[in-house]
Amino acid sequence: MEMHQEQKLKTGTTTVGMVCKDCIVLGAESKSTMGWLIAGKEVQKIHQIDDKVALTISGGVGDAQALIRILRAEINIYKLTRNTEITVRAISTLLSNILSQSRWYPYMFMPILGGVDKDGYHIYSIDPAGGAEEDKFTSTGSGSPIAYGVLEDGYRDGLTRDEGIRLAVRAVRSARERDVFSGGKKINVAVIDKNGLEWVKEEKIAEFVK
Repeated sequence: MEMHQEQKLKTGTTTVGMVCKDCIVLGAESKSTMGWLIAGKEVQKIHQIDDKVALTISGGVGDAQALIRILRAEINIYKLTRNTEITVRAISTLLSNILSQSRWYPYMFMPILGGVDKDGYHIYSIDPAGGAEEDKFTSTGSGSPIAYGVLEDGYRDGLTRDEGIRLAVRAVRSARERDVFSGGKKINVAVIDKNGLEWVKEEKIAEFVK
């Protein structure tokens, strides 16, 4: 495999995240690409990194996997040495610092970080140079311009859990229809609340897709 093909591995993506009334909703499609080749149709692009924190991946899969391992290790060290929970903002700062320090040889990685802590519900988008921005909703990946149109139209403060799931599915589904690098067999959705992370069942997602 040529180097330029390796660098393109699994870079096409649509991921979304939003703050709802009493939870965080993260959604993603499941197609991975290597240039114009579909490398996988059931790729998981939402990863739990703490009890009530998860992130979506967009970019190079190798970079994403490496950073997820680093984050999980650093979070565990923080909790063990300080005997306290880590905030979503602190995880965002940690990831931003890692990406900023590597900006001359950057990780090709643009995640959405979402979670719940003592300060409430949080969504951050973080760019490959380490810039972090907290918002009510966001999207990353090649299909994000399409997903943003849906989110701008449908998002409002105080969305219920089901309304948030429905909007996430609608945004990802729209991107799958128009972005050649987004697709796959599934739409995956995770909900994070004060009790932890829960995966939305495929049957429920299928109802919203119709």
